[in-house]
Amino acid sequence: MSAGPRIGFRCDAGAGSGVGHLVRCVALAEELRSRGAAAVFLGSVRDSPWALSQLRDRDLPLTPAPERPDALAALARTLALDAVVLDSYHLPPGTGAELRRAGLPVLAIVDGDPLGQDADLYLDQNLGAERRHFPAGPVLAGARYVLLRDSVRGRARVRGGGGVPRVLCFFGGTDAAGVVPAWAAALRATGVPFTATVVSPVPFEAGGPIEVVPPTDRLPELMAAADLVVTAAGSAIWELLHLGVPMALTWVADNQLLGYDELVGRGVAAGLGGEPGPEAVAVLARLLSDPAAREEHGRRAGGLVDGRGRERVADALLALLPR
Repeated sequence: MSAGPRIGFRCDAGAGSGVGHLVRCVALAEELRSRGAAAVFLGSVRDSPWALSQLRDRDLPLTPAPERPDALAALARTLALDAVVLDSYHLPPGTGAELRRAGLPVLAIVDGDPLGQDADLYLDQNLGAERRHFPAGPVLAGARYVLLRDSVRGRARVRGGGGVPRVLCFFGGTDAAGVVPAWAAALRATGVPFTATVVSPVPFEAGGPIEVVPPTDRLPELMAAADLVVTAAGSAIWELLHLGVPMALTWVADNQLLGYDELVGRGVAAGLGGEPGPEAVAVLARLLSDPAAREEHGRRAGGLVDGRGRERVADALLALLPR
């Protein structure tokens, strides 16, 4: 057992809710463990073997978490935790306050709205967050604090040779909204030559130059090798920004609109709108047939996420602990 501090991560993942919260917590856990801390995950992983493997392969323990804030605080004391990271849209609003009353420093990872959680420190890693008013307490805001896993930080983009573009299409680790088949069809509707890897937890026949694969740990490799990535404006965009890969974005949840508008408005990504209809097909056709247009998006993305965000967050979190 580690002799360093013990940090709890309260988050969930699953086929219906996605895996983004867990993935960014795993990135911070990797950083904390590299400094001698222990990381304990509190929550559940439902119907997503890939998400469960992110914890198992790193020997990160997962303990079921009670819903009631006072019961969670009691569990944290039983586990001898020194601090707790909250990363969920669905926790009771008093969760952070109850943990703090129990003497535990709290870091809340949020996407704009703190959702009624009290914390000693907040993290909003969304692009442009540093320019927006934050209604709660001290906040680490913006792309300087993006949390990236080891498998992404240690990787560089592999540019193609200028031939048929290589496309990667995925929507999180679970495609919780079930939109992958429709976007695969939109790619085929462009009529422009390409090859594509489409990640889907549910097998389907895409046809043509499209290979459908299940959720995979090879995703960072596939990202780095792509000439264009079609995805939603969720948590994976930070990994793509770090790699400088051209992106064409949509959204599958209202809480992704803020990131979508920021990225598309700044020209960092191409905007597909909310549906894989004729307008989106036209945008995809232009990107597939115009390498310069694709690479301009990649150029604007490069450098926005330097890969050291998790180090800055770990510094701030550990500074909350008693000396």
